[in-house]
Parts: sequence; C-alpha cells; structure tokens
Amino acid sequence: MVSEKVSAPVFFGRDVFSDQPVSLACFAQCMAQLGPFFPDQSDYPPIAMAVSGGGDSLCLAWLASFWRKNLLALVVDHGLRPESGQEAQQTIARLQAMNIPAQLLVLTDLKKGSAMAHRAREARYARLIAACQEYGCTDLLLGHQADDLAETVWMRQNSSSGPEGLAGMGWITVRPDIRLIRPLLGFSRLALRNTLRQACVEWVDDPSNQDQRAERVRLRLRFLLQENDQRAHFWKLGMQSGQLRMCKERERAAQLAQHAVMCPEGWAMLGSELPDVDVLAALIRSVGGAEYPPAQSAVVRLKDMATEATLAGTRFIYHKQQWMLMREEAAMAPAQQAENGTVWDNRFVLYLPVSVQKEGLMIAGAGYGLARKIRNGQQAKFCAVLPALWRAGKRVAVPHLGWVAENEPDLHGAEFIFRPTVSVSSSNVYGAIAQDS
Repeated sequence: MVSEKVSAPVFFGRDVFSDQPVSLACFAQCMAQLGPFFPDQSDYPPIAMAVSGGGDSLCLAWLASFWRKNLLALVVDHGLRPESGQEAQQTIARLQAMNIPAQLLVLTDLKKGSAMAHRAREARYARLIAACQEYGCTDLLLGHQADDLAETVWMRQNSSSGPEGLAGMGWITVRPDIRLIRPLLGFSRLALRNTLRQACVEWVDDPSNQDQRAERVRLRLRFLLQENDQRAHFWKLGMQSGQLRMCKERERAAQLAQHAVMCPEGWAMLGSELPDVDVLAALIRSVGGAEYPPAQSAVVRLKDMATEATLAGTRFIYHKQQWMLMREEAAMAPAQQAENGTVWDNRFVLYLPVSVQKEGLMIAGAGYGLARKIRNGQQAKFCAVLPALWRAGKRVAVPHLGWVAENEPDLHGAEFIFRPTVSVSSSNVYGAIAQDS
C-alpha cells in the first residue's frame, strides 16, 4: 500500500491515468518514438497487430488505422469457449469496418487443464510470431496499457522481485526476427474504452478476465480497487526500474564483449575466471534456452564455488584453462519433427535445403558415439549437446560438424542457427520514452 500522495505521471501532456479519450495526434507522437518503421506503402511488409477484440487491442487497431494504412490485424481464436469463434468473426468484421486487413489464427491443439493461462499465452505468442514470419512482418503491436504495467510491477513487488524485474514490460521487446511493441503503456484502460465509446466502436469482454478461480484474475481485481495515485506509484516505479534495467543491460553488453565469446554451437567461452553474476545469469539463460534467468542466489553460489557444476539446464566445465558453458544434455528438448524453420530446444532454428525428404526426419541432440574424425578432435561431451538430424533412429547429420551420412546427400546444406528465445544482451526499451516530438 502506498501511503503518500503521488503526483500524476504525465505522458505527452496528459495524465497517464486520465479517463479522457486518446487523441490521434497523441498516439502518432508516441509511435514516432518507437520506430523506425517501414514506409507506409503496400510494397513493404505491413505492421502487424495482435487484436483479441477486447477494449485495449481494438482501441489500438482503431488508433493505428489513422496513423497508417499498411497494417495487418492478427486475431487468435483459442477455441476454449463455445462462443470464441463467433467473437473472432465479429472482431474481424469490426476491423474490416476500419479498413484493416485481418487474418484469423485458430489454435486447434490447446487443451483445458492445469496452467491453462500460461499455456494459452505461450501458444498465442508462438502462433502470432509464426504468422508475422509468414507475412514478412518485423513489428508486432500489442495492446498492453498503463494499468497492465502498474499491475505487473505491483505483483512483482509483492513477490519480492529484484530491481530489474520491477521494470515490468518494455515498450519494445526484441525477439529473433521481430519487435514486440506496446504503444499503449502511457494510456489507462478506461481512457482506451472511452476512446472507443467516443468513436461508437463496440468491443468484446472476455468473461475469463473475471473468473476468480484464476489467481491472476483475483490479484488483478484487488489491484483495480486501488486509487489512481497508487497506480501512478507503481507505473512510475516501473518506468524508473526500466531506466535502471537498460543501464545495467548496457553495462552487461560491455562486459560480455570483454569476458565472453558466444559460439555458433551454442557454447560460451568465458576465460580463466567466471564473469560477474549478472553477466553469468544472462549467459545461463541464453545457453539454457530459458525465458528467464536463474535465481540470483544460485548464480552467486556457483560463482563463489568456482567448480564444475550444472545449473538451470546448463553445465560449467573447466577445459584447457578456461571456463566453458554448455547445454546440459539431460535438460535438452526431446526429439521433434524436422521442418524448415523449426525451433528446437528454444535455441536452434533449422534451415533445410528444398530437396530434403522431410518425412521421418527428426531433430534431437547428437548424443555420444560420434567417431573422433567426425568430431574434428573436439571432446565427445561438447559434441553430444549439438543439434542433429535423425531418421529411423539413426543419426544422419550433425551440421555444426559438417558431417552428413553417405546415404543422405540431400542434407548437405542443412544448418542449425543458434538463436535463443532471449539473447544474451538486450535491445529492449524500458522506462520513459522521449516526449519532445
């Protein structure tokens, strides 16, 4: 609970938690700070938007329709409620009335059960990003707003998150091949809905957002009872923590350049001494293919011990008078079907020649048993965690070693690109953005 009065944060001349409709000029000013974007011409890829049909994302679409014409709305139907298909079609009709092309994305393999919200979120983002790649979009606009940011910071503070966690969500999150952009973080939920009311645009309210069986919903409803000055406190805390996070990420990038070398095989060479804890945590996250870094206390213990160990799906080895960080074999993803563009183990993207017969072709770890001449003299424990292609239970290619089985000549040219979900150094944008347009 925040006891003292907090001054209202101002964003492009307006109170962040004002209930007044968002002007087109204010939205355009905000977007100008989040570029650069492709020219607004049909021969360039469109800017994509994730539109659920709710008040936040539909307001984003409405504002964006006046900002530029070359847009693509992506509407995801989770199929978890009987009426979801009808709501998706209704949303597409509303987008078409705004002259925004829309594409329906249906999730067919999402089952009800434990961790439903988390699994739905992961499936939604995976499908959205795949659609962006299909249409050549490099920017995806999301409808998170000021209340979402303040709520996230409040929840993280209640769970004793560190300073970087209190940054909440960024204006821009950079992922491989795409930027996730949240242009509404300076506008309140109520302001967005009032914008739609003023424009006589209806939206869909998802009943799951009021289902108090979900802990996140219960926490959100508690947060909504707070006064604007309390929300302002957490919004400001998120902005301040975001500035701190970007400063630390710049420092981390400088240290990485000095003390670590990332290898295309997914290993990291760290020199004779382990780097600082923050850098070490970032390396563990990327090499382990994780979305979040390990607990800082565990990284501190590992650094203090300075001995070979495993942590968060990675393995530390002292090899030829230097530390090596590699994937832990037991933690790697199971085998999966090989397709062009498949992401395996949250770290490697597969690219296959057009002539390859994909039926029965699988991706899995290379494992042990590779002849020394195939390993090019490298130790077996390093090669065991490389991605490999398998067919009928037999290893047929290890692209990082340049090896292809004699009976699979079409696999020459196949490659795995190391592209973890979260890169070691970040280009994300947190905190206050410039407001001098």
